[in-house]
Order: sequence, then C-alpha cells, then structure tokens
Amino acid sequence: MERLFGTDGIRGVANRDLTPELAFRVGRIAASLLKQKNRPALILIGRDTRLSGGMLEGALAGGITSTGVSVRLLGVIPTPGVAYLTRTLGAAAGVVISASHNPIEDNGLKIFDHDGMKLSDEMEAEIESCYFEYNLSHAGNPRPEGAAIGQVFHDGEAARLYLDHLRETCGSLTGMRLVVDCGHGAACALARELLEQLGAKVNLLHGEPDGGRINVQCGATDTARLQQEVRRCGADAGLAFDGDADRLIAVDEKGAVVDGDAIMSICAIDMVQRGALRKNTLVATVMSNGGLDLLAEEYGFRLLRAAVGDRYVLEEMLAGGYNLGGEQSGHIIFSDHTTTGDGLLTALQLLTITGSAGIPLSGLAGRLKRLPQVLYNQPVATQKGWEENLAIATSIQALRDKLGHHGRVLIRPSGTEPLIRIMLEAPFPEDELWEEARSLAGIIAHEQGK
Repeated sequence: MERLFGTDGIRGVANRDLTPELAFRVGRIAASLLKQKNRPALILIGRDTRLSGGMLEGALAGGITSTGVSVRLLGVIPTPGVAYLTRTLGAAAGVVISASHNPIEDNGLKIFDHDGMKLSDEMEAEIESCYFEYNLSHAGNPRPEGAAIGQVFHDGEAARLYLDHLRETCGSLTGMRLVVDCGHGAACALARELLEQLGAKVNLLHGEPDGGRINVQCGATDTARLQQEVRRCGADAGLAFDGDADRLIAVDEKGAVVDGDAIMSICAIDMVQRGALRKNTLVATVMSNGGLDLLAEEYGFRLLRAAVGDRYVLEEMLAGGYNLGGEQSGHIIFSDHTTTGDGLLTALQLLTITGSAGIPLSGLAGRLKRLPQVLYNQPVATQKGWEENLAIATSIQALRDKLGHHGRVLIRPSGTEPLIRIMLEAPFPEDELWEEARSLAGIIAHEQGK
C-alpha cells in the first residue's frame, strides 16, 4: 500500500516530494473528512522558518477553505504551540508545516486532532486512501460557493496564550545565566521573551528566524558552538532547540551535553521525590540508554520502553496513566501540561529543578551512569526488505552473541529519511562498538544497494 505518512507526519523535499499540489489535496481531504465527523469548521496552521513554508501554507489553506472550513494562520510558532492552541481554541485540527530537525530543503505536514494529539493511525489511513484514490465522494465532495467558502484569518496574537500557559508551569528563573541556541527556527519567536520574563539573563545564539540556515551547524542537531559559548560566558546552562522547537538538548555549566535521557533522569528523580511521578513510571523508548534501567532501580521508579517515536511514547503514557516520557533525542512529554514533546516546556522544567536543587546541572545529569552506546546512520538505496535479508539477519545475530547479555543491537529504518539506523550498546570500549557498527552498516549498505 502506498503511504503518505511516516512516523511523524508527511515529509519530503519541498517542491519535489512535498509539492503545493500535495499540500492542497491533503488540506482538502482532511478538512472534508473532519466536516463529515461534525468537527468545528476551523483549522489552525503554524510553521517554522523554512523558505518553503509560505508556499505550502498558501496551498494548504487553499485546500482547506475550498471545503468551507476556515483557517487561522498562526505564523512562525513552535509545533507544541499549535497543539496547545488547537485544543484551547476549540479548532477541528491544527497543522504544522515543518520538517523539525531535517535539512533546509525538506519540509513536512504534521497534523493534530481537536484534542491536540497527533492523528490516529486510522485517520491517517483514511486520508491516504482518499489521496491515492483522489476520491472524496464519501465525504460529499464539498464545493461551497459565495459566503459558504472558508475564510483565511491571520492571527499573530494567539501565541500569547501559549506563552502564558508555559509561564504557569514553572518557578522563577531569576538570576540564571543562560545561553540559548534557537537554531534559526521556530524558537526564535518566543524563547528569549519567555526566559527573560521569568528572570533569566539570556545570551542568544542563532536567534534570527532564517529558513536558509535552519538547523545548519546550530540548534539541537549541532551543539558545538553552544558548548563553547557556555564555557566562555560561565553560564549556568545552555539550551538548544530544533527547527520546530518540540525538543531540547541542554548543555551543563561545564559545556557537556545533557541529552534527552539525562533530562528524563533529572525530571523523574525530582518527580519521585515530590510524589509527582504518576504510578512511579517513566516511559522511554528502546533507544534510551541502559543506564536509565539502573537509575530507575536505584531511585525506586519503573522504566517502561516504547517503540521509537514520541507518538508511541504518548500512546504508552495515555494507556497506562503515566505523566512523564520521552526520547533520547530530546522529545520530552509532560502530560500534566501538554500532549506532545515541547522544547520550551522541557527547558522550564529542567531549569526550575536545577534552580531549586542547589546542585549544578552537571551534578544532576551525572547521576545517570551510561552504558557505552553508539548510533550510526547508514544511507540506503531502499529500506524495503532488510528484515527478511538473510545476510543482514545473520550478521545481526552474530553481533548480538558477541555483545553478550548486557548488550543491545537495535536496527530500524528512519521514518523521515532514507536511512537505516543502527544502535549498539554494551559494556565494551566505545571505539570497538563504533568498529562493529561500521562493519554492520557496510553489510546493510551492500545488501540494500542490490
């Protein structure tokens, strides 16, 4: 079956894979199906700073309004801001035009339902079915005329509601010295204002909203400059956001990276000690370091692992009634406050804990004792068929046997790029793990290039 949606919406190279025509049709289909379900006749659209964002925004809005559903354009705003505003303003759905951490030529469509949740697999399948059949007859194929045509409204003030919400989730940051890398993305619109309103002193990096430089040697995908600047300024912490600001990578006062696993460990321990970690359970993914299992045992909470992808983390959280989960990549979900990963919210929670603990960020992060782990991304001609390939399967099993009881070998195709991701973890020297990862990657590249 042909697919539009990957693990995190629809993505591709803008104007090649993700064309205005595709955006128009998806907008029209999604709006028609929502009208059929008697949802409110309003959809919100937000975007990051990518150069293709305006082009896709216009096409998407055209498709939606052609069905009689109106659109509120929120402009440049973080992805979690759209999720929050969708449920707060009572919209039928919210759409974010962003490819998150991907290169500048990529873009994507991420759709939230009226509750601010990512679309269900069933709804995605329904949209795909209509798209590939180009058939809206079951939805009435609406073509309203005159006053019944949907309208487009520009709303630059709705982001204030999102800022107010964020401020209510944390304590004062007075006196904190921060270096903040916005990655030329969606965080540029709000990060400095938010942190300074809470009392922090902010040194901003890559704070210009520039779609030609989004994620380029900056932000959560490249923290080298941030680490340098934190050390130079003697800051208490550094914060790095990705293109759509739904994830956070932090840097401690010594300039060391504090990734999603470390952030989750800090938040989980704090919540356990306050009696706030629901059912004493943290939800991570299979990619999170095995050191989290050891930390959970030490501090008396349970670690539950979900499939890779923040949507699967949230599914586990909702099913079990848990309120903290996330990914090593920095997507952290605090379900008491939000329905998706939120880099700004995560930063506020982390900084509030650091400020109240009286312990520097390096000390808090250092409680997580990691098993050596390497991540290797192998470009491939095709992702199809790797699981059934005998040579690949034999090599994986041989490597698992070699790494032993405490070792892990995880292989998965990327849902957003033509890559197969390899994760190795074991109590082995890191350079030996890298050698094994490269060797396995070479076999996968050869077999998938046939």
